[in-house]
Amino acid sequence: ILTSLGSPPPPVRKCPSAVGRANRASAPVRNQLPKRGAVEPLRELNRKWPKGPRWRPEPRGCRDRGGFAGGAGRGGMAASRRGERSGGALSSLPLQVLFHLSGAWYALYFLATLLLIAYKSQVFTYPLGHLVLDVTLLFLMGILEAVRLYLGTKGNLTEAEVPLAASLVLTVGSTLLAVYFLLWQTLVLRADWVLGAALLALHGLEAVLQVVAIAAFVS
Repeated sequence: ILTSLGSPPPPVRKCPSAVGRANRASAPVRNQLPKRGAVEPLRELNRKWPKGPRWRPEPRGCRDRGGFAGGAGRGGMAASRRGERSGGALSSLPLQVLFHLSGAWYALYFLATLLLIAYKSQVFTYPLGHLVLDVTLLFLMGILEAVRLYLGTKGNLTEAEVPLAASLVLTVGSTLLAVYFLLWQTLVLRADWVLGAALLALHGLEAVLQVVAIAAFVS
């Protein structure tokens, strides 16, 4: 009895539980499954990883070629070429101011001269033939002045010598008519002298500036 009491107890074998058997049975299955975070071989082969910079879609139209930077670069190059060719803006600012001032003054000149003709025909003896001639020349002068100012403004702003030269020729014709009303009309009053002298001064300044502008455009 003492010997049996002093000897160690025989080992007891534990039977595997159902959970343990299931875990050991599913171990081969777990080994066959891909690890978490791993990429399958097929997906890894099919996936195309980008190389270099990020891919961007091609521009659809001519305006988008080269992107915003390319378009700005081309526009800057074109502007620099135009600047090199033209050497800057050649339009004459004083001439443009004179055109506007001359247009306003001629509107006043036309109305004042027409009223003076009506006044002289009522107060003084004004032959009918001379009256018709003066009124006709006044309206003709108004048409020439409108066309002259239009061509001069267009030629100066667009830096075109042909419209500006045509305006210069019409300036000469309008100046001759202004001289007629200043010296050769039937009845000349002091108001006619003031109006005509101011108009001739404007025409003279315009003619000089037009010649300078045409020379600049041609060169």
